[in-house]
Amino acid sequence: MLSRLVPRALCCVALGVIAPVALAATDALSPKQLAGPPEEFAEMREIGVDATSIHSKAALLPIVLDAGRAGGYSWTGRLPVASNGVRFLVFAGEGDAWQVEVRSPSDVAARSAASPLRSAGRTSMGIDNLQHGADLYALDDIEGGAWEITLRSAAGSTNRRGFLLIEGDQSTELTSYQAHRRQWPGERIGFVTMLSGGAASGGVALGLRAGTITQALLRVTSPEGAETVARMHDDGAHGDGAAADGVFGGDFTARTIGQYLAQIEVQGTDARGQPLVRTSEHVVPVVARSIDVVAARAFAARDASAPDRFTLSIPVASRIRGQHYRAYAEVWGRDGMGRAIPVAWIGGMTTPADDSLQLGLDARWIARAGASAPFELRNLRLEDADHFVNVAGATRLALDLPSIGRKSAYGDGAIDESMRMGIKPAALAQRANDSINGVGRRLLLVHGYCSGGVWPASQFATASTFLDANQNRTHDAFARLIQTFGATWNSFGIVAHSQGGAAALHLYNYYWSGLDNATGARLIQSVGTPYQGTNLAGILATLGSWFGAGCGTNSNLSYSGAASWMAGIPTSSRAKVNYYTTSFRTTNWWTNDYCHAATDLVLSDPEDGTTEQAYGQLPGASNRGHVTGQCHTSGMRDPAQTADSGRNATMSANAAR
Repeated sequence: MLSRLVPRALCCVALGVIAPVALAATDALSPKQLAGPPEEFAEMREIGVDATSIHSKAALLPIVLDAGRAGGYSWTGRLPVASNGVRFLVFAGEGDAWQVEVRSPSDVAARSAASPLRSAGRTSMGIDNLQHGADLYALDDIEGGAWEITLRSAAGSTNRRGFLLIEGDQSTELTSYQAHRRQWPGERIGFVTMLSGGAASGGVALGLRAGTITQALLRVTSPEGAETVARMHDDGAHGDGAAADGVFGGDFTARTIGQYLAQIEVQGTDARGQPLVRTSEHVVPVVARSIDVVAARAFAARDASAPDRFTLSIPVASRIRGQHYRAYAEVWGRDGMGRAIPVAWIGGMTTPADDSLQLGLDARWIARAGASAPFELRNLRLEDADHFVNVAGATRLALDLPSIGRKSAYGDGAIDESMRMGIKPAALAQRANDSINGVGRRLLLVHGYCSGGVWPASQFATASTFLDANQNRTHDAFARLIQTFGATWNSFGIVAHSQGGAAALHLYNYYWSGLDNATGARLIQSVGTPYQGTNLAGILATLGSWFGAGCGTNSNLSYSGAASWMAGIPTSSRAKVNYYTTSFRTTNWWTNDYCHAATDLVLSDPEDGTTEQAYGQLPGASNRGHVTGQCHTSGMRDPAQTADSGRNATMSANAAR
């Protein structure tokens, strides 16, 4: 284990904000009118609770030192050791480090920090230029059980609040998930938690015990910083299933809009009877219900510029002028026997106007399905465009459509781009070959969250670097900035790192841009993008709640936030992405290697110091392979993944522009 304790440089994490970026009216994008076949209904519907699960092998414990009799401050608690060793981090904030003392279960005499405690010195866990300093320690070749740990600060020290991050045995994980998605002020937001087998044990299905929980707490931090702690229960009355089944439930009331942090902490024993402590950290954006669907019927009119298209108008009452939403609905009709049949899903980004919200529908979807009146919309949902939280909807709406004429007029049923995305704006279509109003074709090099230029521009041809240094953007705001930067050129492709990959896909899926004029083999290429989220999102948000976080916290790259985002990205758009993943170099079979000693305590192998390989996958896209010996960014143990000149040359040669 000693090889894992070498102090490393800063851990850089590409995470993404709670507050949307305000854009001038002149920067407004032209949204696509998305649609797809009924075969895609399942992947486009609102996510279930299983998609919000966090699986944690570690515990991030908040620490408050109490005044001692002899001066100074201290805290004493349990340090569970389930095997023959443990690693842990002590976060004491700015100023003097805390002293650490440990005492074994069979030894009443406190031991010094040097024996058996080994210190690896100073390290950090953070987001590129935003870092939370910590001291890394390890206990090796010791007896298992509940050790005692004492943290002390010197007299006169102002450091009284911090965190203790304890790595646990990865064969036992804490599984927790949000019980529902009604994330609005005044609603009770519930969580469910249990112990489950981790990756090291081959995994255990949810609900099958991998240990015993003796106490479960739900610790909630409000957007204003107020903290509440409540017990979770296994009594069958708190959304926890049956009583005494090992599953615990609890909830809290969201009082205001903003970003809440919900941390679940459990104490107990594993399947072998060894003590354990685990936590999971959930980022919970609460948004205003700023719009209502106010009628049971939607109406449609022919699009004057495209006779084979309809514009659907859904009556709404909007309380925030100019706010846009992500919309989704399913169109249903009737077959020749009068039975209900699915026609297509429709959706995209839309801004209400004149008390109605508009969506587009190509008549060829109706012809393809062989459907006729009466029509209806089902499973309509309107979501906040930054966090993809459902704010309004309807199970069914009657839909009045004009007569579509003879079905044979709408082709052979083949699906083309205009059916899926609507009609490309004339001005954009003209720019595809316009040498007057634009300046040719380009490859954009895009960084991640709270980051700067990470790509060696000299290794890419006809390329320009997008730079929004040390900023925090939601996927939607990030995508808009990329579009604005790329508007200089008639067309562009993208090579992106970390969150930049998700933002690039978001741009292509929801808005018309120079991406839609690009030609070449690979439209979007990404390296190290956590398309399905990263466990660091909740960890860093929790640390920031006490220490401050200059770049802020974002739900988009949490596990649940990423799943909600992906529920609006159809396979046809994902297919435009070519992605790569990397992880640390494995030097020999008896060491547990890592990219960064701090993040290794909370991420599941293999990982690159930020993105776990399993959660870097984008189903439906082209996986270009996994490489070992490369980490997420510079300053980690192995070289940065963006510095691979061979892969960069391949991406440059294959990039669309």
